[in-house]
Amino acid sequence: MSNTLYITGAGVSAASGVPTFRGEDGYWRIGSKNYTPMEMATRRMYQTRPDEFLAWYYHRFASYRDHGPNEVHHWLADKNLITQNIDGLDGKAGNQNYIAIHGRLDLMTKFHEQGEPVDKHIAPWEQVDESRLSESLLEIFAIPEQGPMLYRSFKPFVLLFDEFYTDLYGLDEAQRRMLAAERMVFMGTSFSVNITQMALDVARSLNIPIEVVDPEPTHILHPDVTYHKMTALEYIQKQG
Repeated sequence: MSNTLYITGAGVSAASGVPTFRGEDGYWRIGSKNYTPMEMATRRMYQTRPDEFLAWYYHRFASYRDHGPNEVHHWLADKNLITQNIDGLDGKAGNQNYIAIHGRLDLMTKFHEQGEPVDKHIAPWEQVDESRLSESLLEIFAIPEQGPMLYRSFKPFVLLFDEFYTDLYGLDEAQRRMLAAERMVFMGTSFSVNITQMALDVARSLNIPIEVVDPEPTHILHPDVTYHKMTALEYIQKQG
C-alpha cells in the first residue's frame, strides 16, 4: 500500500526499556503514596497538588529520558506515523513528521485554557534538585504556593485523562491522515484510548484494511483485519 498509516502505542518503546502503561511494571500500575495513577495524570491533580503531579512525572521521565530509540523507531523513521507515546523516541530516531498525539514529556507549555494556541518549550527536567524535589519542581514550572496560574505557570506537554484532544496535539492533521490512509497498522497498543477508537471508526466507515501487531492482540470488530501475534520488533524483521 502506498499510503499506510502506522499508529503506535507503548509496546513499541518496550525494547528501549520504557515500561508499557498497563504491563506488570507499567506507568498505570504504579501510583504515588496517596493517589492512583488514574488520579495522578489529571488536570485536576496538576491544579490541586502540583507538587505530587510533577514529582510523579519526574520520576517516570527522569528514569527514561536518556533511553534511545530501538530498531522499531528507526524502521518507522520514514513512515506516516501517529504515536500515543510521550517519550519522544520517534523524533530521536529521525522521524520529522510524526504526530505525538498525547504530547511529549520533554516539552512544556504555559498553563492555558484547553483549545487555545500556545508555544512549546523544552521542559527543564535537568535543572531539578532532587535534594529538595517538591520545591525545585514548583520553582522551575513557575508554580506559586497558591497553585498554577494561567499563562504564567508551566505544565508538561502531556494530554491528561480529564483533558480533550485539541490541535495543539495535532488532532486535525491526525484526522486528515486517517481519512487519506489506504491501510492502517496498529502496533503495540491496547486500543484503550480515544485516538485508536477514532482511527477504527474511520477505517470501518471507509473500509480501510487494518493490521494489528501485538503479542496478545485485541480483537477488533472490522471486516478486514489481519492479526500479527508478535512484537513490533518481530514484525519489522519480517517486513525486511
